[in-house]
Amino acid sequence: MSAVAAPAAVLIPAPPASVDGHAVSVLPGLFVPEAMQWLSTSSGRVALDGYSWMQAVHWVAGSGLYEPRRHRSHGPRSFGVTTVRVAQELAQLFPCRPGIEYLVRRTGLSERSVEYHLAMLREGGLLAYVVRGTRVRGEAAQASEFARMVPLEFDVALGIRTAGEGTGRRMTGIAEAGGELMAKLAKKAGRKVRRPRAKTSAKALAKGAVEGSVEAVSAGGRCTPMEGGSIGTSSAGLTSLPPESKLASGKSDCPTPKKSKAKAGGRTLNRVGRRYQLARELTQELDWLRGCSVPRIAWVARSVADAGWTVTEVKGWLHLRGETGRVHRGSGLLAVLLAGAEKILDTSAKRADAVEQWRGAQEAARRHRIQQVRALAERFDADWDAPTSRAVQRQVNDVFAAAFGPQPQQAAPEAEVLPDVSRVEGLEATEVAQARAEARQRLMQGDSSLITVAVDAMGREAAEQLYGADLVRRALQLASGARSSLMTYGRR
Repeated sequence: MSAVAAPAAVLIPAPPASVDGHAVSVLPGLFVPEAMQWLSTSSGRVALDGYSWMQAVHWVAGSGLYEPRRHRSHGPRSFGVTTVRVAQELAQLFPCRPGIEYLVRRTGLSERSVEYHLAMLREGGLLAYVVRGTRVRGEAAQASEFARMVPLEFDVALGIRTAGEGTGRRMTGIAEAGGELMAKLAKKAGRKVRRPRAKTSAKALAKGAVEGSVEAVSAGGRCTPMEGGSIGTSSAGLTSLPPESKLASGKSDCPTPKKSKAKAGGRTLNRVGRRYQLARELTQELDWLRGCSVPRIAWVARSVADAGWTVTEVKGWLHLRGETGRVHRGSGLLAVLLAGAEKILDTSAKRADAVEQWRGAQEAARRHRIQQVRALAERFDADWDAPTSRAVQRQVNDVFAAAFGPQPQQAAPEAEVLPDVSRVEGLEATEVAQARAEARQRLMQGDSSLITVAVDAMGREAAEQLYGADLVRRALQLASGARSSLMTYGRR
């Protein structure tokens, strides 16, 4: 039985006599199976606050009804001081949703120890799942949310009367035999259980007894009663102040606390600590190691960690070994890639060269991504998207080259044989050629008025003698099409 837990005879009141004169049977034991560790299936009631819940915690710790080793062959042997310390942290949370890392940081325990004590609190009927946490590979772990429960055995042992149904029951009264025990539990719940300190020697304890110390608060207690101790009664009337002769020189009886090296300049990690530090950095900076177990990665990278490698040097080595696109098991791939790495890059200069190559590749990849983004932006900003088919691309290029490329220089047309213009008086051959050139140019622009006016004025035969039969025919076709509703021409 731990120091926090009192004997079972003290925490469990004597069973009151029943009406027919027979005594009530003693509680056989306390254990909640896993299926009953949920709020919807629990037989206890929800604690109103952390203070009343800590009363139930101290009762379970001192009753001896719950023994962890009856149900498992490993883990803590009893419900003791450490479990109460974990419960004190849970009592301050609203809602009660603690993360394992948070409890490890607050209590100084290992992750496995925290899990053991949380399981003991659930098996003791003091915690019930509201939402169970999840741990999905590649995603952040979700903490479980608990409800602080008061076991049904606690109400039976103390004779507590309740009203209501299910987990929402509320305390309405207590038996006279359980009143004294409730007061003792209240004192225990009001005190804070601290982390156990180094044990003092028997000689120092004897010296403290001779000097008249009333009660030992805890190992390594304070020299001055600034915040009291862990005892239930006040010691203000029993504490004597030191004489003024000892305070005149400015010296104190308390030894001067030494500055911790860990706080001043940072603690020096040993070999195992360096392994875990490198493993934690690798799981944070390498995407394909996200979600992997840090202890497993520390074991895989133990050789390079012992050689003094940094996470940047490991990245440089992985770049030399080659990049990978699809990873099924990160720890296994890392073990293969790091095999013999400390022997190949056995000097800091070689590792620095590998890092420079990795950084150069990172810069080249960054520039390539920038060019891709620019090309994609230009592609979507344009009015026309190029076809993806190679054959269609060649056809489009040929069409663009024929339409907008340099045109071959055409040979000068042979001199047109001018028709007989005897019926057109006063015109020479050069004037006829100039008139035909002007009529052809205007006809290409959609203007046929020059030829149609000549046809109306001189007749079609004379107009053909002047402009040629081909130009007259085309002009008349264009003029007739302009009057049709099925044909339009001109600028868009």
